[in-house]
Amino acid sequence: MAGGSGDPAPARFRGGLALAALIVAFGFIGSRLLGVVRTVVIANTFGASPELDAYNVAFRIPDLIFQVLAGATLGSAFIPVFARKFEREGPAQAWLLASRVLNLVVLATLLMCAAAFVLAPVLVPAIAPGLGDDIGRSEELTGHAVELTRIMLGSTLLFAASGMLTGMLNGRERFLLPALAPMLYNLGIIFGAVVLADRWGVNGLAFGVVLGAGLHLGVQVPGVVSEGFRYRPSLGWGDPGVMEVARLMGPRVVGLAAAQVNFVVTGFFASRVGASAISNMTYAWLLAGLPLALFGMALSTAVFPRLAGQVARDDLSALTDTVSRVLRMILFLTVPAAVGLALLREAAVITLLERGAFTRADSMMTAAALGWYCLGIVPQAGIEIHSRGFYALGDTRTPVVLAVLAVAVNLVLGAMVWRPFGVSGLALAVGTASWVEWAGLYVLFVRRTGWRPEGELAAASRMALAAAVMALALATGMAVLDTASRLDAAVAAFAGIAAGAAVYAGASIWLGVD
Repeated sequence: MAGGSGDPAPARFRGGLALAALIVAFGFIGSRLLGVVRTVVIANTFGASPELDAYNVAFRIPDLIFQVLAGATLGSAFIPVFARKFEREGPAQAWLLASRVLNLVVLATLLMCAAAFVLAPVLVPAIAPGLGDDIGRSEELTGHAVELTRIMLGSTLLFAASGMLTGMLNGRERFLLPALAPMLYNLGIIFGAVVLADRWGVNGLAFGVVLGAGLHLGVQVPGVVSEGFRYRPSLGWGDPGVMEVARLMGPRVVGLAAAQVNFVVTGFFASRVGASAISNMTYAWLLAGLPLALFGMALSTAVFPRLAGQVARDDLSALTDTVSRVLRMILFLTVPAAVGLALLREAAVITLLERGAFTRADSMMTAAALGWYCLGIVPQAGIEIHSRGFYALGDTRTPVVLAVLAVAVNLVLGAMVWRPFGVSGLALAVGTASWVEWAGLYVLFVRRTGWRPEGELAAASRMALAAAVMALALATGMAVLDTASRLDAAVAAFAGIAAGAAVYAGASIWLGVD
């Protein structure tokens, strides 16, 4: 392996990272499995109805506020400063910093939620101008989306506090409770879809989001208390640590806003494609996000505190070696997952979603978007680890510039393809933008660190070849299978997964994939 420090990953490193990754993966797997159940329940109850379109539009504004404020603080800004405080100044100063940042994030979120509550009648039509137009229900659905937005803003405030608790626990390399939190969030939404929706319709789903956010927060409180956190009602405007977090947040806020704008851009054009297009694309994105979360996000989340600690110790060679090891593992898992899901897209959608209010027409539209969304799984997973490499180095600017570039690519392509190609074209635009962003991150990370990527590129080439062998086998098998019924689709999906995994494993061994 090129460019290391000479230390061939000591057993303690391998064991600690493996345990952390296992816990995080457990959380992601549990959360995503419950997320699949949540998606199935929502599809069964609401299908791809115009009311669900209104819910999906309404979800964007609260999620944007949370991602931009709490998300920017958690990943790129807070954890590195928090870890360094523990290393150099001790627990007391680190926990004081945590309390002050928590207070500032919650206060800023509260102000933005209040503004969004007042401006919802202006914001909702701006992000989905075509909502309900093609079925003559524009005013009704837009008003409903405004109501749903205001309900779900409560979840944003809860998530702001909960996200900070996640950052504190991850910064101490404690991953179990943060892994359980998303599961409880999904359970809250499932409760909303199964129980509350009977009485309040899609509003019950929105109340389920707020309930899930409360559970997400509550489960982590005992963890931070047991680690030594004691709440302090202090803002600490002049605290150098708070100022550093704010400085690191600045570019990251822009970057996360850019990432969220990608969703807004897609929803903007999807609202013009026709009724249910927003919901069908949302279903497709949730399914495509499963391998991304299980492999790319789980491993990158687990390793980030370690990267921050390596930078705090000025061990650049250890940082690059760790990023390389994690990237290879991510690629080994996401490349076949993306290829397999693209080939089995119709069988997967029919098996998971086609029941209740979700029709065969919805399945075909969702599968069409899913196939092209799969194009972006690998680069989005790569973005997860390389962006964290930059964050650990204290560089939040570079990932931001590339995220903004990706938004521009998505916007231009989306404007060109939404009319002739519908949801397939919009999903293709997202995947293409992801490749542009990751390519830039990869090249600039190599230049910044002096890493020699020849070994990575050779390994990636062998993985791609093994995935191609798998794709050929799957395509041949799918050609002789009929998926006319849900039972046929289920057989094809499970047989395809088993056969694809076996062929990929065999091809990887044959090609000598490390």
